[in-house]
Amino acid sequence: MPRPHSSHLNTTLSVKPDSYVGIYQSGAPNSYAGIARFTATTGIKPRIVVYYSGWFEPFKANFATTAAKHGAVPLVQINPKNVSLAAIASGRYDSYLTSYAEAVRSYRGPVILGFGHEMNGSWYSWGYRHTSPADFVAAWRHIVTLFRGLGARNVTWMWTVNVMHAGRSIAQPAPWWPGSKYVTWVGLDGYYYQPSWKFVSLFGPTIAAIREFTHAPMLIAETSAAPTTNQPAKIADLFAGIRLYGLLGFVWFNSVHIVDWRLTTPGAIAALRRGAEMHRRSAS
Repeated sequence: MPRPHSSHLNTTLSVKPDSYVGIYQSGAPNSYAGIARFTATTGIKPRIVVYYSGWFEPFKANFATTAAKHGAVPLVQINPKNVSLAAIASGRYDSYLTSYAEAVRSYRGPVILGFGHEMNGSWYSWGYRHTSPADFVAAWRHIVTLFRGLGARNVTWMWTVNVMHAGRSIAQPAPWWPGSKYVTWVGLDGYYYQPSWKFVSLFGPTIAAIREFTHAPMLIAETSAAPTTNQPAKIADLFAGIRLYGLLGFVWFNSVHIVDWRLTTPGAIAALRRGAEMHRRSAS
């Protein structure tokens, strides 16, 4: 095993509430152009930029470097699609993970890493009803331990669950918790699908459930509002909810996935701009 990197950088991210407005934009990480267009359209420079990474994909250091030049931190959600989590925990994929950890360490800037997000939902191979919580926890702990052993200390580890909905195949998050030693931030994914939905009812029950076992800083790691929900009102509700619960901020999913979640109307763009300006003032 390679020797850990000898130098130490202060790559600890701020955990002040109401600090982050982030973006996922289709095209990332192959291009930063969509994120640049988002900034040009909204006037908002995101502090977090997201991309999703398949198993065996290398760390995209060029994208991370570009993000840093724009004042943003990369958030990478590593998705172990159709990969045995027990095999990950046993060390079968350590050569891949070692290469990834060394690339992240060499980048030297802060990186937020997630693994197997929304594992308490039933729609991914690594999640509920497909993989046991014990195997997930073992894989998570193995990955974090390996990265730390290789000196990749510039990582903020974000454990991300989906909000719980009545009548949907979503489990309580507690069994999937790796333990405070292995998690830096908690991520929470949830979307405004219906006009009647509010932050308190959408996110509140899951926040309460998570707060029973950890008080780690929490970020809304994926969110958006369907066009039929009155996006400007939902954006205002989102910012208000972040402040009410003392969360770090949120990442807006500005892409098309089943629903067109993008900000396209002047009203929605103006609402995000207003909220971000208040957000910036409170964080300064």
